[in-house]
Formats: sequence, structure tokens, C-alpha cells
Amino acid sequence: MLSCVSSAAQTVAGTALAIVAGYVLGSLPVADLVARRHGTALRDAGDRNPGYWNAKSLLGGRAAVPVFVGDLAKGAVAAAIGRGLSGPWWMGYVAGGAAMVGHAWPVFARFRGGRSILAFAGASCVLAPVPAVICLTGCLAISVLSRSFRWGARVGVFAYPLVQAVFDARARVAATGLMMTLIGVRFAMAAWADRRGSARRTV
Repeated sequence: MLSCVSSAAQTVAGTALAIVAGYVLGSLPVADLVARRHGTALRDAGDRNPGYWNAKSLLGGRAAVPVFVGDLAKGAVAAAIGRGLSGPWWMGYVAGGAAMVGHAWPVFARFRGGRSILAFAGASCVLAPVPAVICLTGCLAISVLSRSFRWGARVGVFAYPLVQAVFDARARVAATGLMMTLIGVRFAMAAWADRRGSARRTV
């Protein structure tokens, strides 16, 4: 009885640590910091999204590389911390998901963040590396053929759970689906904000 209570307490403590660590890592405003070094405010230009795509369009591909690497690292490090904790398999997904939440609603940036795609990709490389490598290869191939990394990234991200289903248990694929739901929510929120902004400008 005592061992069960102790195990449950460890799981609760580990889950709390995974959530806090993931959220704090995700909240690090990498894109904002990089843009400021180049004298640009991402929230006032382009699509106003504090993420890699906006940084790339405003700063150029080379200058935006630290944003790409930093946002990937946030998800990867968070997932690695979750996996390193003594607890159930889903601890890594909790930490990776928390990093995505932190990126979307960062405590260090007035809860106004990005869409969490790269944080998701970074976490995926740690949580299911074989499907991630396959999808990354597909992403690069489509990017070269279409001459658009944006399309390659979209295909790579949305193909990931399908490829993962070949290698992993259904529970892990479902956990990936939950993480991807957040991306959908953020895109829907961005579309709604754009629509409201357009309506205000036409009034």
C-alpha cells in the first residue's frame, strides 16, 4: 500500500516538474531576442507572429537560423527532460506539450506567442526519432521539389502521426494527436484575429 502511494506521489511530482520545466523552456522568447539584435520587432511587422516564419521573412534566412534552432531546441530539451524523469512513458509528451503551450502563451512575453510548430517538431525528434527522421527526409525532398520549405514543413508535420502509427503504439500516436491539436488551435486563433482586424479596418 505504501509503495503504491509513494509511486503515485512520484508520478504526480514528476508530472508537475515536466509541466513547469516544459512551459518555462517554451516561454523563452527566442524569436523576439534574435529580432531585437537586428533592430526589428516581430510583433509590429510582417504577420506579427513571433516565430521563425515571420523572422525569416523580415530578417532573411541566415539571420533567422538561430530562431529555427532555438525553437526546435525548446521542444526537444523539454521532451528529453520529461523522458529523463522516472515515470510513465507519457511524461515526455507532457513536457513537450507544455513547451508548446509555453511557446504559444509565453509568460515572458505577455502570453502572446507563436504557433508552436517548431517546438512540436523538436519534441517529436526526441519522442519518436525514427518517424521524425523519415518525415524530415520527406520535408526536405518536397522543399527541394516545390522550392518551398513552407510546403515541405507542412507535409512533414502532418504526415508525422501517420508514419508514427507504423512504429509506435496507438496511445503514443494519440498523444501526438493531442499535441498537434494545439497547433490547429493556434492557427484558428490567428485566422480569427486576422478576420477581426480586417473587419475593423473596413468599418
